[in-house]
Amino acid sequence: MLKRIVIGAGSLGLACLLVFLALGWRPVIAPIDPPDRTGFPTDLIAKGEVLAGAGYCAVCHTRPGGPTLAGGTGLRTPFGTIYSTNITPEPETGIGRWSLEAFARAMREGVSRDGSHLFPAFPYDHFAKISDDDVKALYAYMMTRPPVRAVAPANTIPFPLNIRLLQEGWKILFFREGRYQPDASRSAEWNRGAYLAESLGHCSGCHTPRNSLGAEKTADAYAGATIDNWIAPALTDANPSPVPWTETELYSFLRNGVAPLHGVTAGPMSPVIHTGLSALPDADVRALAVYFAGLDRAASRTGAVDAAVKDALARSGLGSTQEYDPDARLYAGACMGCHYNAGPTPLAVRPELALNSALALPEPTNFINVVLSGIGRAEGGPGLVMPSYAAALSDGDIARLAAYLRRTCTDKPPWTDIEKKVAVARAQRTPNRD
Repeated sequence: MLKRIVIGAGSLGLACLLVFLALGWRPVIAPIDPPDRTGFPTDLIAKGEVLAGAGYCAVCHTRPGGPTLAGGTGLRTPFGTIYSTNITPEPETGIGRWSLEAFARAMREGVSRDGSHLFPAFPYDHFAKISDDDVKALYAYMMTRPPVRAVAPANTIPFPLNIRLLQEGWKILFFREGRYQPDASRSAEWNRGAYLAESLGHCSGCHTPRNSLGAEKTADAYAGATIDNWIAPALTDANPSPVPWTETELYSFLRNGVAPLHGVTAGPMSPVIHTGLSALPDADVRALAVYFAGLDRAASRTGAVDAAVKDALARSGLGSTQEYDPDARLYAGACMGCHYNAGPTPLAVRPELALNSALALPEPTNFINVVLSGIGRAEGGPGLVMPSYAAALSDGDIARLAAYLRRTCTDKPPWTDIEKKVAVARAQRTPNRD
C-alpha cells in the first residue's frame, strides 16, 4: 500500500513537472539581419522617442555615466541585484538581431528572443497593456539608436531563483496579459493619462507595495512603497500631504519638478521627471495630472487648501521667534533662510516645509535623504538647488532638525529612533548629481 502511495505521488509530481515545463517553454525566435536604419519612417521614430521617455527606458537601461540604453544599471531587489541589459541595436550584445515579433514578445510577455523568461524587474506586466502601434514605434526608435557593444554585469540572484524557467510560476500567480481597455465612463484625457500611467509609465511599480514574491499588491494600488531607500508616497487620498494633489499642482510637479504647495522633486523621482517625462508633450503630462488628481480625489478636497496654506505660513517663521529653543536656533541657522515664506502664498523657489509630504510621512526617510545628499541642479526644479549637509551636520543635528520640524510643522506623532535612521541613511546615501 505504501509503495503504491509513493509511486502515485511520484507519478503525480512528475506529471505536474511536465505540465509546468510545457507551460514555461517558449520557442526561440529566429535572429534577423539588423534592420536598415533608413527603413523606418521619421514620424514613427519621433513617436517612439516620446514613448521611450514615457517609459523611462533610458533611466533604467543607462548606467551612471555610461552610453545611453547600453544597460548596466543595478536594480536592487530583496532577491539580489538585477542588471539592466543593452537595448541598443548592437547585433551581438544588444537587440540588433531582434525582429519586431521578438521585441513585442519581450515587452508583453517577458520572454527574450532566445525563449528565456525575463525577471519581473522588467515591468512587462505593465508593458503588456501597450497598444500595437506604440510597440511598433518603440521598436523603430530602439532600432535607430547608436549601437553600443556592452555586456551587463552578471545578476546576483542566488540559485535556484536564478533559474529563469521558474519565472513561469511567478507569471501563473501574478501576470495577466492584456491591452489597456479604455473606461467609457471617463473622458478621453483621463483615459490617456490612465494608459500612460498603467502601461508605459508603470507608475505603480514604485508607488505600490509588493508582496514577499515581489509582485505588486493590486488591492493596495498606489498606496505607497519604499524604493531605493526612499519612500514613494501614496498617490491616492491616503497621501499625507496637508494639501491635496490637484491637477494644477500635479501638472507643475510632473512638468517642471516643483509644485508651489508641495515642494520639489528629489531622489528616484528626479530622473523620471527630467529624463523621462520631459519627452512628453504638455497634453500628455496634463492627462497624467488629470488621472492622478482623480486617484487623490483632489476635486472633493479643495475646500481645505486655503486653511492648510494659511496654517503653514503661520508656522513658517517659528524658528526666528523661539530663541530659547536650541533646535529652533539650529533650524534658523541651517534652513530658514531658504524656506521661510511671508505669504500670502508660498513661493515655488522657497519650498514651504509645513506643506511638504516628507515631514508628514510615517518615517523620516525622505527628509533625512534630502538633508544628507541635497538636491543638485539636474534633480530639482528650475533654479532650485539645495546643498548637501552631510559634512556640516552630525547625525544628532539632523535628528534634532527632523524632530523639531515634525512637531512644529505637522500634527503627526513624533518619529522614533531618528538618529539611528540618519546613521543608516548616511551609510547608504548617494551624493546629488549636478
